[in-house]
Amino acid sequence: MNTPSLTAEQPASKLVRVEKTFKRFTIGQRWEHTLLLISFTTLFLTGVPQKYRNMSWSQSLLSTPERLHTIQQIHHIAALLLIAEALFHLGRALILLFRRKLPGDMLPNWQDVRDAGQMLKYLLFLSKKKPSYGKYNFEQKVTYWFLFFGIGIMMVSGFIIWFPILVTRVLPGGVVPAALMAHSTEATVAAVFVVIWHFFHVHLERLNLSIFTGRLSEEEMRTYHSAEFERLTGQKAEEKPSGGSQ
Repeated sequence: MNTPSLTAEQPASKLVRVEKTFKRFTIGQRWEHTLLLISFTTLFLTGVPQKYRNMSWSQSLLSTPERLHTIQQIHHIAALLLIAEALFHLGRALILLFRRKLPGDMLPNWQDVRDAGQMLKYLLFLSKKKPSYGKYNFEQKVTYWFLFFGIGIMMVSGFIIWFPILVTRVLPGGVVPAALMAHSTEATVAAVFVVIWHFFHVHLERLNLSIFTGRLSEEEMRTYHSAEFERLTGQKAEEKPSGGSQ
C-alpha cells in the first residue's frame, strides 16, 4: 500500500519524525548488565554496614545476631548471583574465542592511548577537537577492565572470608585477614569508581540508556561514536542527514 506524501495542507501535528537507530547491545548483554547492577548494588548496601561496624548507624542496623545473619545471607545470595553472572560472561567469551567469533571491540589498543592523549589536550584547551571513537571509547574500556579484574579479586577474597576453615587447611592463616582487607578495599574502590566515573559519563554527561534499550540514535552515533558510524554507513559523521521528517 502506498503511503501518501505530506502536503502543505496537512496540519503540523501530523508531522512524524523518523529517527534511525543502531543496534549496540544484544538481549543477553542487557540482561547481564541488569544482573550485574542488581548484585553489585545489593553487595555494596549489605557490605558497607559490615565494614564499618564501629559506626553508630551500623550498630543500630546490626543490633542483634539475627539482623547480622540476615544481612550476611542477603550478601551471600547476591555474591552467588554475581559469581554466576561473571562465570557466564567468561564462559561465553571463551566459547566465542574458540570459535574465532569473539569481537575485539573491548580490547585495549594504541588507538585508545592516542584518544586519551587527544582528550587530555581537549580538556586542557590545547585542541578544539575531541577524539573520534569507535564502538567503545577508552573510558568505557577502562571501566570494563577495571570491573573485570576488580570482581575477580572480590570473588577470590570473598570465598576465603566465607570459608576460612576450608581455605586455611591449605593456605596459612594470615591469608584470611589479608583477604578481608583486599575484599573491603576493592569493594570500596569499585563502588567509588562506578558512582563517580561510570555514573557521570553515562548518566550525568548524557542520559545514555542503550544498555537497557539496546540501541543508540543516529545523533548519538554521530556525536559519541563517529568512527563507528562512518564504518557502518560510509558517511561522514559531520554530514547532516538529508531527511528529517516524513
